[in-house]
Amino acid sequence: MDELRYPIGRFNHEGAITANDVSGWIDEIAVLPQALRASASGLDDTQLDTPYRPDGWTVRQVIHHVPDSHMNSYIRFKWALTEQAPTIKVYDEQGWAELADGKTAPTEPSLQLVDALHERWVITLRSLTSDQLKRTFVHPEFGPVKLKYAVGSYAWHGKHHVAHITSLRERKGW
Repeated sequence: MDELRYPIGRFNHEGAITANDVSGWIDEIAVLPQALRASASGLDDTQLDTPYRPDGWTVRQVIHHVPDSHMNSYIRFKWALTEQAPTIKVYDEQGWAELADGKTAPTEPSLQLVDALHERWVITLRSLTSDQLKRTFVHPEFGPVKLKYAVGSYAWHGKHHVAHITSLRERKGW
């Protein structure tokens, strides 16, 4: 089950985060919209409504989750860049995925949202100085999070969800 839940493994970065790490992660964030769109290309409604694992979200829910999550992250970055170590608000990912727009809406608006959001987010990320990348926000459950770590975490997050879809497609022969 863990293989289905974490097809690329969990995010884990050991040691210091270098400028090259951050640059590579930003590049991954930049290409996520195309990768997400390609992963779902050609799927019909039955396929979109198939869970990627037992008791998991459907492909449709995964696609809608990505902009929900990345919008929250983008806002967290903005807070960290404009406030001193702000405590961020968490959100109920599962609850959001169960709302009508997460369960039944067409995927194209969310794919378009990811396109636009990542275009803006990447502009912000590529403008950050090494001092700005050291800024933090405070997660109520995990404590202080440096922006440079969050860049890596969200690069992983996008690839993680694309892998949910692509691994399901491989298993189903779609």
